[in-house]
Amino acid sequence: MKLKKKKKQSSSSKKITLTIENAFSLAFKLHQGGNVDEAEMLYGRIVESVPDHLDALHFYGVLCHQQQRKQEAAQLIGRIIEIDPKNADAHNNLGNVLEGMGRVQDAEICYRNAIALNPGHAPAFNNLGVVLMARQAVDEALDMYGQAIDFSPETADYRYNLANALRKCERIDDAVAAYHSAVELDATHVGAWQGLSRTLIKADRKEEARQVFDVWLEKDPENSIALYLQASCMGKGAPGRAPDAYVRKTFDDLADSFDEHLQGNLDYRAPQLLIEALNAMLPPPDGSLDILDAGCGTGLCGPLLKPYARYLVGVDLSAGMLTRAKGVGTYHELVRSELTEFLNSQSDAFDLIVSADTLCYFGDLEPVLKGAVCSLKPGGILAFTLEDTGEKIADWQLNEYGRYAHAAVYAEKAVGSQGLIIKQINSLELRSEGGQPVKGHLVIATIGGS
Repeated sequence: MKLKKKKKQSSSSKKITLTIENAFSLAFKLHQGGNVDEAEMLYGRIVESVPDHLDALHFYGVLCHQQQRKQEAAQLIGRIIEIDPKNADAHNNLGNVLEGMGRVQDAEICYRNAIALNPGHAPAFNNLGVVLMARQAVDEALDMYGQAIDFSPETADYRYNLANALRKCERIDDAVAAYHSAVELDATHVGAWQGLSRTLIKADRKEEARQVFDVWLEKDPENSIALYLQASCMGKGAPGRAPDAYVRKTFDDLADSFDEHLQGNLDYRAPQLLIEALNAMLPPPDGSLDILDAGCGTGLCGPLLKPYARYLVGVDLSAGMLTRAKGVGTYHELVRSELTEFLNSQSDAFDLIVSADTLCYFGDLEPVLKGAVCSLKPGGILAFTLEDTGEKIADWQLNEYGRYAHAAVYAEKAVGSQGLIIKQINSLELRSEGGQPVKGHLVIATIGGS
């Protein structure tokens, strides 16, 4: 199976000779642009030709880390340290990789090594603050964030991380001040604006939150992310779905730590719950189905779907998520696209569409469900999860976390409006949020009642 695409013009077969530095420059640009296969090929050729090319080793390691090939990443960055033991940046980067592998104590050692080699290494202080917060060494973590800011006072990210830590410590006024300083340094820092507004809402300081959005939108009146978060926090003016810019920004920023955050901190179970519910309806896992993972993220559903798949496609709007999904190695094809647009372009293409924790970025479900009907084969199956509104809301609402929740009765109505037949709709707990269980719905529907 091949996805329906516009034909591309064939590229010239003429060979081009590049210098090592030109090759590295091209590889870096390809990497930044999301062309990871081509970038990896060039990085690999460079380090074969020049084994001590530190920049190529570094960004090759970064690419492997982004694709969850963490052991390879650690080896590549470890080679930098072998070549240049006093390279503080390499120790810091190795710490990032080890932290992603769950080797938090080893990561902490790497960050401390980086600081010992370069006592003004602001990123290492910041990263050390992150791991110290994770093990509840709060006072030392706050001190590390403070030192990162002292050495790099113009970096908004460090003030943002400090603000997050202060908020977790219930030091609300200090957190608000740190968020304010972050957005003063970088008026485009979405995370800081979001943290500031939500902290004020949580503290029941809604007038201050309203003023925050007024200032943000005065600086950038057409900012779709600001308008969306304003609707989310203030409870009015919600659009029919999250804007593409918000989804891309949110998940590109989360890509490197997404799996660890969901599974380690939020007890995320949606992929497993969906597959368990589908088992009774699917044929034996003999690799016979054309399957779409709709909103594939980092690929958590991929290994669960692969035994059933003749051809497994993942679609997502976030380039960062797709880079990590590629590293899972279970997808035949990965596509960067807005989901509804993609579904409408794939007529009768899939036996099964699975969407775990993706339709919570849609309020009005009918357009995306219409697209799903277009892309399913006769007798095809659609399975997805939604968050629950609770008893007071009859259709859908945008909550303060920036996701939509849906009433079960609305989900049934929206599914039925597209000619789909519901086979299951179950209430369950999808994950936790702020220490509380997030209730939701698991829906399985078919075309033609199959």
